[in-house]
Amino acid sequence: MNIALIGYGKMGRILERTALERGHTITVALDPAAPGPTASGAPLYKAIAEAKELGGTDVAVEFTRPDTAAGNIAALIERGIPTVAGTTGWYDKLPEIEKLVNAKGASLCWSSNYSLGVNLFYRIAALAAKLADPFPEYDVGGWEFHHNKKVDSPSGTAKILVGKVLQAMTRKKKAVWEKLDRPPEPDEIHFPSLRLGSVPGLHALSFDSPSDTIEISHSARNRDGLALGAIRAAEWLLDCKPGKAAGKARNGVFTFDDVMEDILKETLV
Repeated sequence: MNIALIGYGKMGRILERTALERGHTITVALDPAAPGPTASGAPLYKAIAEAKELGGTDVAVEFTRPDTAAGNIAALIERGIPTVAGTTGWYDKLPEIEKLVNAKGASLCWSSNYSLGVNLFYRIAALAAKLADPFPEYDVGGWEFHHNKKVDSPSGTAKILVGKVLQAMTRKKKAVWEKLDRPPEPDEIHFPSLRLGSVPGLHALSFDSPSDTIEISHSARNRDGLALGAIRAAEWLLDCKPGKAAGKARNGVFTFDDVMEDILKETLV
């Protein structure tokens, strides 16, 4: 499978290594700020419009910035390139991107977090919330920590996590992300954020009663899990096994949840 990397910072380099380990080829990388050359020897350009090698690309993997992501994705879709989008913070543009994908008969997979562990955590958290719902003694809340270079807050992962908890519970109706100068209402979930140092990512959910606390969490050690999930999403989008040629792309807009459901379809999860 031939992969274009849109963004060649720290994450782009990890994606490159992961793709090569799984037997794929990097055809081109694009980043206006990254110095060349790429570790794989693929050409590095500053903009999508400059990259002639995009014509030989099976799929693009996009990890850039919230202010550039939607434009990058739209440009790739216009060129008919299946795209895996990993940037967060651009989702206000998602409806128009979805219209473009459908109009072009194109392929897009997006997610706020491609980590296999995080996506398993979502399912564990939703089940825990459903089990705790009949017991009002257990209040629910949580928090997330990320490195001090992260530009959005709360994280996209936190939003999805809390959304799944709210879907699973009848007595919790809304999230409060900012600091509270009052007691939370009984139907609120308080879920603040902290930006600190080099923490790759920590999300925790607590069910607390006067007697005890049940806590589940996911802590990322590095970005390798994100890269693996994104490359697996690219393989899924093109019906491709590691080290094999790309198949026909799935047309439409998908999320990593679709990938996970396909992986888990023969289990009890």
